[in-house]
Amino acid sequence: MVTATIRDLRTRFPMVRRLIEQEGEVVVTHRGRPVVVLRPYEERPVARGGALDYWARLRRRMPRPLTAGVRRALDEASRGER
Repeated sequence: MVTATIRDLRTRFPMVRRLIEQEGEVVVTHRGRPVVVLRPYEERPVARGGALDYWARLRRRMPRPLTAGVRRALDEASRGER
């Protein structure tokens, strides 16, 4: 395991970068204790799904229409004792 200090990062970054490229990862220490692991960046492929069906998505999110019985009950409840 290759280590480097925080001071090495500030003053000798090109050397630390070469170590990362050669070894694969470098453990950065602060006062003798490991604090960070540096690895080369690996770009992950973006997973793309199929085309979205916006109309179907909209219909799933729309509220369901009220049934006739529920509508009558709401009308009666809102009228009260008129």
